[in-house]
Amino acid sequence: MGYTLKLAWRNIFRNKRRTYIAGTAIGVGLATLIFTDALILGMKANMIHSATAAYSGEGQIHRQGFRTTQDVEKTINGLEDVIARLEKEDEVEAFTRRAISFGMITSPANVGSVMFVGIDPESEKSLSHIDNNIQQGSFFAELEARDIVIGSELADLLEISLGDRVVVTVSQAGSGSLAQDMFRISGVYHFNIKEMDGGFAFVRIGKAQEMLGIGAGVHEIALKFRSLDFAAEDNAAFWEKYSVNGNEAVSWMVLLPQLKTVLDMVWISLIFMAVLLFGIVAFGIINTLFMSLYERMFEFGVIRAVGTRPGGVRKLVVFEAGALAVLSIAMGTLLGLVITLIVMKTGIDYRGIELAGTTFYEMLYPKLHFQQFFIYPAAVFFFTLLVGLYPAGVAARMSISEALRRSL
Repeated sequence: MGYTLKLAWRNIFRNKRRTYIAGTAIGVGLATLIFTDALILGMKANMIHSATAAYSGEGQIHRQGFRTTQDVEKTINGLEDVIARLEKEDEVEAFTRRAISFGMITSPANVGSVMFVGIDPESEKSLSHIDNNIQQGSFFAELEARDIVIGSELADLLEISLGDRVVVTVSQAGSGSLAQDMFRISGVYHFNIKEMDGGFAFVRIGKAQEMLGIGAGVHEIALKFRSLDFAAEDNAAFWEKYSVNGNEAVSWMVLLPQLKTVLDMVWISLIFMAVLLFGIVAFGIINTLFMSLYERMFEFGVIRAVGTRPGGVRKLVVFEAGALAVLSIAMGTLLGLVITLIVMKTGIDYRGIELAGTTFYEMLYPKLHFQQFFIYPAAVFFFTLLVGLYPAGVAARMSISEALRRSL
């Protein structure tokens, strides 16, 4: 075994140029997989953060049925107890209360339907990016109860600007009576997301509760966790813990199912690219080994003539494929690590770009993981050995007399 390994290692360097070219091609394929995997991990984290930080949060608590009906009467049960428990949760970094209802907003020029949302400006800043995307005015900087913040598309529809007055109409809980009040435009935000920019109007939560007739009740508690991965644990005990007393707690995967679908498609793209790269690698390995094989026909004929069994020849060629894989893995792993570290330092500027309804707000940075330097190199190694079985089988079955005759 040791002698065969030593001989195989020497054989791949009999033509160094060809070996290094083949090794580089395989190594570049491996480096591409490592970097792409790291980039996808970074993109996944960035997309989730961008989508959840815009408004929804990484999780939400509602009364059961509110998400589907938006019934104003369905406020969270046992609100004080829920808030007290959330304040003690180590995994929860921040949360905010919201009162939500469909409504109509009217200006002298036009009328539009909106999601009327009452918020606590201070706690909202720690969870969403509304305050960071203010295009005109401010995010409830003044202590005016009738200030309202709307999106840029809604402002264009209503043909209004800062300081203009609008009337909001909502339906009250219980009686269903209509409640109206006048608000002053104090801020206009822009997310570059059509639904957000054209369909939401934000006011102070106290004013919203008063108009909706829900007292101190709220319809939603949006959550932000210390770890983004925690929210992705769909079966975590946290969700069961707060899905009691007629309430339900759900993660972003339930709130944003389209985002989870997009992320799944991204991984499918990685698998497709891996299959494509391994196909290219396979042809490179086969070509290299067959070229080496036909150059050494006389050599194989001699070792067969002196008594080497077909299995011995097969083993030698497979070991040569393994030696080429080791060289390629060393080159590819080092190249992939260097490229990934460089991009981790510089980042990729995707800010402002929209993908699948999600606008990137931060630089994109790849994320290194142990599996990238174990699974992919191991896959390349075993795949190279597997591909090497074909030229190894050809070498083992060759006719001794033909091998000696063709080399003369």
